[in-house]
Amino acid sequence: MNLTLWITAGLLAAVALGSGITKTFVPQQKLAAAPGGRWTGQVGAGFVKTLGVIEILAAAGLILPAVLDIAPMVVPVTAICWIVLMIGAIITHLRDGEAEFILLNIAYLALAAYVAWGRLGPEPFGS
Repeated sequence: MNLTLWITAGLLAAVALGSGITKTFVPQQKLAAAPGGRWTGQVGAGFVKTLGVIEILAAAGLILPAVLDIAPMVVPVTAICWIVLMIGAIITHLRDGEAEFILLNIAYLALAAYVAWGRLGPEPFGS
């Protein structure tokens, strides 16, 4: 189970890093024209960039605390925060009628829930 939790956290970290870099560095007009990105044209550029930075921090929070063995409890807390972020993403894509992205966000939410459950329950770090 420990291995699957590491793999899942790594996958989520890769998704968060890619998404965060995109939101932080790609111009807002280009994001708004991309599939699933319509919402970025409806909010301020600062909000989009802030979400990007949060996602980059989430990528770090899913991996680095455990790898460095510094406050590894941050990993499940970050996974819970990712769940909250995905709930917001689901609501946003529901509003825009983008079902394919809702399913993707539900999958990411489920993976984060698995990491949070696993690291808080049966397979905490240091066990």
